[in-house]
Amino acid sequence: METLENYQLILKTGKTTTEKALKLFDTLEPVNLGFMFGRWQGSGLHTNHPMDGLLEISNWYGKEFIDSENVHPLLFLNGQEKIFQVAPNPTLMNWVLKLPIPKNNSLRPLLISINSLLKTDKSQARLRMMEYRGKVTATMIYDYLPINDSFRKVDENTVLGIMDYKNIPQPFFFILKRCL
Repeated sequence: METLENYQLILKTGKTTTEKALKLFDTLEPVNLGFMFGRWQGSGLHTNHPMDGLLEISNWYGKEFIDSENVHPLLFLNGQEKIFQVAPNPTLMNWVLKLPIPKNNSLRPLLISINSLLKTDKSQARLRMMEYRGKVTATMIYDYLPINDSFRKVDENTVLGIMDYKNIPQPFFFILKRCL
């Protein structure tokens, strides 16, 4: 069994295996909808998933939960550090996951430009209580993608998220920290 210190190391380094990340996720307590309301800054938890590093090089900021019906699942920073909302594009997502994209900063300007073309003010997801891995917890459901993000509480201002994407069997993990 993993120790609390090992879990803290996983969260601090942002790297682990899928198996250890699932163990960590399963030990954490669920959260309710109200707990998730607000703006959260995100970072990836790298587990050798095809998306590892992709959000970071595209200047991903995090997520914002206005209420259960209005969620901005993709917040990004433009070149001037201003936060904007992006509408997820199913076709673009499928291409990105199939192409061998280098996960370094060389593509950052291109990805920031593409994201700026997908700006939106409209909600792109909603929040519901759903069972995932044996516990009912707050889960974000994308409006136009076969993706659910489920959340578990690390502490009062941190959650571990797991992206369940119908087209990829391996889950993608990320950490959200509440913006205070």
